[in-house]
Amino acid sequence: MAGVVVVITRLMPDSPDENLDHIKKEAEKVLHKEGAMNLTFEEKPMAFGLKAIFAKFAFPEDKGTDVIENILSKVKGVSSVNIEDYRRAFG
Repeated sequence: MAGVVVVITRLMPDSPDENLDHIKKEAEKVLHKEGAMNLTFEEKPMAFGLKAIFAKFAFPEDKGTDVIENILSKVKGVSSVNIEDYRRAFG
């Protein structure tokens, strides 16, 4: 049985005018398809009116971070994806 990791990613929108709810909905869709569980989102102000979306979720360890970055970078309205935290979950 593969391990599970807890991942926090930062999604930066293309502009302050992007629909963050749409980005979250699409991100949730593609992450669930890849096996993500317990997904939560948080918006944090960055600079110049831009807000980042932080997604926190459990993910199958054997899939790795490349899968996460690739699928989230394809979400319409997302400028960049950064893995902020990646650690093995126990329990």
